[in-house]
Amino acid sequence: MVVVGAGLAGVACARELARAGVPVHLRERGRVAGGRMASRRFAGRPVDLGAAYLTVSDPGFAAVLRQWRAAGLAREWTDTFFAYRGAGRREVAGPMRWAAPRGLRSLVEQLAQDLPVDLGRPVHRVGPGPTVDGQSCAAVVLAMPGPQAAPLLDPALTTATRATRAQGWSPSLAAMLRFPERCWGELRGAFVNAHPVLALVCDDGDRRGDAAPVLVAHSTPEFAAAHLAQPAAAASAIELAVRDLLALPMSAEELYVHRWTYAKPTVEVTATYHLDDDGIGLAGDAFGPPRAQTAWRSGHDLARALLARGTDQ
Repeated sequence: MVVVGAGLAGVACARELARAGVPVHLRERGRVAGGRMASRRFAGRPVDLGAAYLTVSDPGFAAVLRQWRAAGLAREWTDTFFAYRGAGRREVAGPMRWAAPRGLRSLVEQLAQDLPVDLGRPVHRVGPGPTVDGQSCAAVVLAMPGPQAAPLLDPALTTATRATRAQGWSPSLAAMLRFPERCWGELRGAFVNAHPVLALVCDDGDRRGDAAPVLVAHSTPEFAAAHLAQPAAAASAIELAVRDLLALPMSAEELYVHRWTYAKPTVEVTATYHLDDDGIGLAGDAFGPPRAQTAWRSGHDLARALLARGTDQ
């Protein structure tokens, strides 16, 4: 069995298969596991640049979250955000949002710690059989956004190809802004409505629990689409928008912008995964509400379907 993509969906799938005794080969083109549960270190501390937080309603995912909490990897953050619209601001209550002191990527790495993960090893072709780069296997799971999976598929794999093309995705830019000192009041996180640049701003020092003077801003899809070719060039516009929104008296001393071409699914898919007669599976947060919980459930459920089919190689 080959699972391609070591984000939360891929790792959840591989972990469930391995627990059942199925040999699994987990391949990831990047240098680290995590996918869009992405963290990067700045000034010696991790900053979450992909998913902003976790919410939980699924019993299975809740059990995983309890394990992360017991290991000191996850903590309750807040159930209250601000919502900005124009010059107005109000508090909005919602579900408890969970954060990770070591970065959300650490949660995926913990799930993958006993799995054979080949990092920096991209897959180039998935063919009938199925095969992965010419090598036969019992089944293949592509745990990634459909537009990234589609180019890997042989044209003969029409069912999987159609499934990838049925997905829709919007882009985003995530910006880390580190200031000389904390120069804002209570924030936690804020939804920004009807803004030309910003969609979400999070107080990373509050989220992480170390009070670092770091904000993370997530752009609107429209702003991101206009800057995908040169995301770094958008840094000054994002900083200006954040400073204006929060009335900050000083400039950031460090800025970094990360591009997410496929940040959020935009087409509702009712199934929790895709598995066809060719032995090709698709998993990820495209299969339900765009949340980390959806990615975990998708990978887990696909593994159970493969086990029920009798896939063991």
